[in-house]
Amino acid sequence: MRSGSPPAAGQVLIATEPGKGGYFDRSVVLLLDHNDSGSLGVCLHKVAEVEMVEPLAHFTQHLSPPVTLFEGGPVSQQAAVSLAKVANPWEEPPGWRRIFDDVGILDLETPIELVAGAFSHLRIFVGLAGWDAGQLENELIRGSWFRAPARVEEIFGTPEDLWRRSLRRIGGASGRWSTWTETPELN
Repeated sequence: MRSGSPPAAGQVLIATEPGKGGYFDRSVVLLLDHNDSGSLGVCLHKVAEVEMVEPLAHFTQHLSPPVTLFEGGPVSQQAAVSLAKVANPWEEPPGWRRIFDDVGILDLETPIELVAGAFSHLRIFVGLAGWDAGQLENELIRGSWFRAPARVEEIFGTPEDLWRRSLRRIGGASGRWSTWTETPELN
């Protein structure tokens, strides 16, 4: 991915400088939208510590493992976003908007009868990762994030060790960060 190209929906942001702590330490964020007003995304690796809430419970049988909510980010903690992969790539089911390839955002108001069988993967995120206008670009210039095109397995696969797996997959100098030890003080 060219370093001068603007951020775009369908890219993953992979946090640099592990071990500094904070919300985004070892984060992998899928960008959902980027425009002149700012950027929105969801953290892909954070399993939420809250139980399934009643308004979303009817989606439970359609969720990809682990069957739980995910913590999408520290912004708008009352907002919920569902990412879904269509079962048939040539179809665009009602209530679904493509982000990249066969992955898109599913409107959580979509009747469950239309969801059943239309999607091969489904995950719900509570909260968002958000940046004001120019903020993400500044973080990219400072080297706070690596960027790469998103892959389906990063969104719907196991969240454990996603940061390392994502870095290894992009390889090169960025991939070397995947060898970061959990205890650098022992080096």
